[in-house]
Amino acid sequence: MPESQTPTTPTPGSDASTAGPLTTDGLVQLLDHEGRRVANPTYDALVAHLDADALRAMYRDMVLVRRFDTEATALQRQGELALFAQALGQEAAQIGSGHALAPQDHVFPSYREHGVAHTRGVDLTDVLRLFRGVDHGGWDPVAHGFHLYTLVIGSHTLHATGYAMGVQRDGDVGTGDPARDTAVVAYFGDGATSQGDVSEALVFAAVNEAPVVFFCQNNQWAISEPTTNQSKVPLADRAPGFGIPAVRVDGNDVLASYAVTQEALQRARSGGGPTFIEAFTYRMGAHTTSDDPSRYRSSEEEEHWRRRDPIDRLRTYLEGLGQLPTSFLDQLDAEADALGERIRTTVRAMGRPSAASMFEHVYATPHSVVEAERTWFEGYEASFLDAQHGEGSHR
Repeated sequence: MPESQTPTTPTPGSDASTAGPLTTDGLVQLLDHEGRRVANPTYDALVAHLDADALRAMYRDMVLVRRFDTEATALQRQGELALFAQALGQEAAQIGSGHALAPQDHVFPSYREHGVAHTRGVDLTDVLRLFRGVDHGGWDPVAHGFHLYTLVIGSHTLHATGYAMGVQRDGDVGTGDPARDTAVVAYFGDGATSQGDVSEALVFAAVNEAPVVFFCQNNQWAISEPTTNQSKVPLADRAPGFGIPAVRVDGNDVLASYAVTQEALQRARSGGGPTFIEAFTYRMGAHTTSDDPSRYRSSEEEEHWRRRDPIDRLRTYLEGLGQLPTSFLDQLDAEADALGERIRTTVRAMGRPSAASMFEHVYATPHSVVEAERTWFEGYEASFLDAQHGEGSHR
């Protein structure tokens, strides 16, 4: 991947822009794909305070989240989960940006932000409650500053913008108090940018100067639809049309992902309004476990990006600094194994929710139609039990 010093998105009509949405020109990069540090006068200062301990913490988080991904995928294949959405290959974008968040910030994720969930203190086994069908989420959004996963593509960007406008009206922006000033982040994929809800969110955010960061993980594939079928220019080029500053970052570079998110969050918290970040990365796994990416992309493409693995990149950098001792790696391996065992044990102990539980939490207050449907369904279910005793048949 070419090294670039340019911190902003190419303007529409420039050579970089006309190269299409997959151009790597203009990407903010602090670590190249071979793990070498790239100087950047705009963003170097934002990572200068990150010492070896901080970098190892990021490396640890990426390794653990990947182990989570591996275990969850295996559990789905064994029939323990109904579905799973992998984040394989997107760890740097998520962990880097997640580490930039302050405790009071609030995140609105889609359904692939396992790394961000981890940085917000969400127990990763709780994430799997949704994919097993036990409940709708499994964690307290207020306690973690991390909303429940959103399965409706792009809809949560409106929720994030509305929440940010509320934060703004509560007076928690631009006070100068770092423990009070709050920003909101909405994570979504490249495919979501084609949804009307995202366009509407950008309008509201821009006009109201809402303290929200739109973090687009461009993993190049919206299910089986490539980004090139969704845009003629880099996705970040759309934001300036709404009056929102934008930046493109190498999403496989954890340092650069941290830096651009830190800048955007500082702008939001100080009252400077929204920012659009496009993290250019790659979905190394399938869209979900019901998808077969071999039907629409080549093994050569996958191998190209496998050589740009975000975890390998940071590991090489730390090794070059002499800051990745064997004792740390051994301890991390043991921690990953323990996490894998806990995930398997916890998921298998979750049991099965009753089918009638789908009628719960539909409305905040009792609803006559829902109750009538619940009553009918419970009677229908009970009739199957009666058939075992010769009282009826549904064959």
